[in-house]
Amino acid sequence: MTAALDAYWMPFTANRQFKQQPRLLARSSGMHYWTDDGRQILDGVAGLWCVNAGHARPRIVQAIAEQAAELDYAPPFQMAHPKAFELAERVAALAPGDMNKVFFTNSGSESVETALKMALAYHRVRGEGHRTRLIGRERGYHGVNFGGISVGGMVANRKMFGNMLGGVDHLRHTHDPAKNAFSVGQPAHGADLADDLERLCALHDASTIAAVIVEPVAGSTGVLVPPQGYLQRLRELCDKHGILLIFDEVITGFGRTGAPFGAQTFGVTPDLMTVAKGLTNGCVPMGAVIARQHVYDAFMQGPEHLIEFFHGYTYSAHPLACAAGLATLDTYAEEGLLTRASELQGYFAEALHSLRDAPHVIDIRNIGLVGGIELTPRPGAPTQRAFDVFLDAFHKQGVLLRTTGDTIALSPPLIIERTQIDQLVDTIRTALKRVA
Repeated sequence: MTAALDAYWMPFTANRQFKQQPRLLARSSGMHYWTDDGRQILDGVAGLWCVNAGHARPRIVQAIAEQAAELDYAPPFQMAHPKAFELAERVAALAPGDMNKVFFTNSGSESVETALKMALAYHRVRGEGHRTRLIGRERGYHGVNFGGISVGGMVANRKMFGNMLGGVDHLRHTHDPAKNAFSVGQPAHGADLADDLERLCALHDASTIAAVIVEPVAGSTGVLVPPQGYLQRLRELCDKHGILLIFDEVITGFGRTGAPFGAQTFGVTPDLMTVAKGLTNGCVPMGAVIARQHVYDAFMQGPEHLIEFFHGYTYSAHPLACAAGLATLDTYAEEGLLTRASELQGYFAEALHSLRDAPHVIDIRNIGLVGGIELTPRPGAPTQRAFDVFLDAFHKQGVLLRTTGDTIALSPPLIIERTQIDQLVDTIRTALKRVA
């Protein structure tokens, strides 16, 4: 370990392992990174599920630079700047149904906290303050703040931090390899798992439940695609019991599933939707909560001079983030990127599923341009086999993958070409043959 690497405590990283064999990225363009020693690396994960339009896109770079020179910061409390309203209008125009109110944050984690607070406050301002319970799902990932890890269901993200938020329960996850292994697209079995909500309503009384939050596709836990009819059933049950439905679209938003949002891919409109990542192509931190009209209207009561929702961030709707967001949406529109995954998903699926007979593979899951390849855990060393594939791909083959547990996750930039899909799959196949 060198002094130059010592001070930085890295997030979600095996720090000691990394600092013995660093993986340092120095620049990027299009589908590629370059390491500090000049090696070209094909980006198979869009940075961290976020660089949907590819790296260093000129329109976005120029917009950020021009905005920094024109207006570097504007206070978001009782003040604003024009690009905040323009970006909100553009985002709302992409959202389904009457999801037309946009509240800006700085990350997916903050978007989740904001949506949970909105849900609780929504019921309170309507005279149903007894609705305080939040329902998440096992294996869900909703960021790393206390609200997010409370409704989330990934054990490693929760176990070290003591008490979570009170009044939280969880639906069962939808991963059922015994019935759905190697499904192409949405699995056939599992819609009935949504009926867990009925069980929780009976246990807690539906009148105590404020919201249910799920990812349309559970990404960070290993790409769990919703069974056919599952999200539709959740929507029906939430409507039946007066519960708000929140979709965490931090990963699925902005083209990942073949439509602007997963809500449109699956034909289900939530009451609140959290987004981030692809909103600015990962260039400037930004997130948002998109709300339906009735949620917003519930707050717009009482004297007009009083604050309706006591929540926000110093950097909400930051001018640089708004400029990046507008240029990102322009890039998506000009190149048809918000629907490109639907055009490539057949080829992507066929390529991924060609790994079915590769060593150690026990399941493959896909939707749009996101895929998960689940491996048999190495006895006594869970997660190590997938991580060895990651290391082989990066150091020996010049490809960046992502692993979560014993699953290899792929979410390439939406500009990927078929030859690059082939390269990703061939890289994984070669690595699987080399790892024990």
